[in-house]
Amino acid sequence: MPGHADPVPPHGAVPRGGPRHRPAEWWLFRGIYGLVLASALVAALDVPGEEADPAQDALWVLLTALASGAAHGYAHVIARRAAGGGTERAGRTRAILAEWPLVAAVLPTVLLLLGATAHWYSEGTAADVALLFNTVALFALGFSAARAAGLGPLSSCRAGLVDMLIGLVVIAADALIE
Repeated sequence: MPGHADPVPPHGAVPRGGPRHRPAEWWLFRGIYGLVLASALVAALDVPGEEADPAQDALWVLLTALASGAAHGYAHVIARRAAGGGTERAGRTRAILAEWPLVAAVLPTVLLLLGATAHWYSEGTAADVALLFNTVALFALGFSAARAAGLGPLSSCRAGLVDMLIGLVVIAADALIE
């Protein structure tokens, strides 16, 4: 990252200084993963013809993100251990806590589903808005990652569009399956 003194650690490594000193790339990687996870879950849980239960769906999205984050962090711990890097207790905890952006990225979807629980709108509307929001957020994260890497505006837009394409694929699959 230009202007950043510390090099970005390899995928899975936990940089010194703890979770709050991570470069933006760490948030982008986990945030994109969380947005795709939230989109896939909300698309799968919004089944036409079934009785809607947005509170249960919100809980599933949140629990799945927590489980995915914990599993991803723990996989890094196991990989370091297998590579002979060893892991002290603090390092294991940091590796798991480093996944917080994945969980944070699903929160807008969870909040939208909870809004449907409060009867502000239907669960279908919440799912549609979540898919749209997550797709736009994928573009924004891809664009910002490219800009942080020093790419120009046009190249950054292309990078954002590629990330956005993942969200569009989920939307298209949701439309075809329904």
